[in-house]
Amino acid sequence: MAGSSSMRGRQTVRDMVLSMLAVGVVGFFAYLFIPHSGGDGVHEVDYRVALASAKRAAPYPVLAPQGLAGGWRATSVQYSKDAHGNAVWHLGFVTPEGKYAAVEQSTAAQTAVLADVVPKGEPDGSTAVAGQDWQRYQGKPYRGLTRQTGSATTVVTGSASYDELAQLAGALK
Repeated sequence: MAGSSSMRGRQTVRDMVLSMLAVGVVGFFAYLFIPHSGGDGVHEVDYRVALASAKRAAPYPVLAPQGLAGGWRATSVQYSKDAHGNAVWHLGFVTPEGKYAAVEQSTAAQTAVLADVVPKGEPDGSTAVAGQDWQRYQGKPYRGLTRQTGSATTVVTGSASYDELAQLAGALK
């Protein structure tokens, strides 16, 4: 019986090695033949339906860009009510330079919106965009351009440069 149990141990190791080899071969061929996602991994979204819904529901004119130059890719969109009942519109983008930029609108007070979307933001002057004055805020890691648009606070924010943020702000309709 002693010889039989040592033989069984060697068969178990051999079977385990063969099983691992078989799994490795299957995994290798699966890797070769299953399509891989190319590109930079950015998941683009079509925001037209959400924009139309938000325009019907929001108590303010919802803004979205029209005529942005190529390279701007929408990545997130949402219209909702926050915990205080404020109407909130968000539309996020990856810029042509690969940075983040977003349009944020809310019926909340401007200071509250800025605190949410431009963390630790400090006033940084102003800039004229399409004939309108926008206040600049520099925060970490985001910066923003903001102005009141009727009953809403609008903030164009992100890690993008002020120039790219101004491009987005200038395209808002």
